[in-house]
Amino acid sequence: MPDPQPTIVLVHGAFAESASWNGVIERLGAGYDSVAVANPLRSVAGDAAYVRDVVRWIGGPVVLVGHSYGGMVITQAAAGDTSVRALVYVNAFAPDTGESAMTLSAKFPGSTLADTLVQYPVSTGGNEVAIGQEQYHAQFCADSSDDVAALMARTQRPITEEGLGGKLTGDPAWRSLPSWFVFGDADKNIPADVHRFMAERANPRGQREVVGGSHAMAVARPGEVAESIIEAVRGVS
Repeated sequence: MPDPQPTIVLVHGAFAESASWNGVIERLGAGYDSVAVANPLRSVAGDAAYVRDVVRWIGGPVVLVGHSYGGMVITQAAAGDTSVRALVYVNAFAPDTGESAMTLSAKFPGSTLADTLVQYPVSTGGNEVAIGQEQYHAQFCADSSDDVAALMARTQRPITEEGLGGKLTGDPAWRSLPSWFVFGDADKNIPADVHRFMAERANPRGQREVVGGSHAMAVARPGEVAESIIEAVRGVS
């Protein structure tokens, strides 16, 4: 008897939240089971452990989809987990061993994220980092409407400095699992040259580059994102 169709597990990144996947879920339609995870954004290891807990709760095959820092998380979470069938990187980091979000985003010039960040100490230690309200639209989701961008700026989830600087441990899951990449060429957080480098290194089964796509393509271009996810599900079902 064949395996059931994989459940799609959607993992948001820094400065977003689980509702950022709403448009993608709508376009996936009733034919695809999906879960949008509330990524803790505390540390790569801890966030990956949480995603593994969600995968175990689902109890069947899954396709892991990560946006931005969420790519760090799914790459770590999927390692050695036989229930994960594929990885989809949506404007996401696809790290190799020892790489962090910080090191990858600076691998090629073009990121303007650092100049938009605000930070504050938290009682658990270290700092949390967010994008300034007035800079959010242009930096994160330039191809979204003013109203959508204003709402996203106010509901963004900050990330710890530990999360941004956390390195992938062990072998990257993309080395042993099929992967798909979709990203925008106008991403101001992760330069398009970084996306192209990571995709070429991972040798994905599918790669889609969206002209004019911002970092927040799951919100602004949900159709293109959903198409890549559907390709992944069909490719491993």
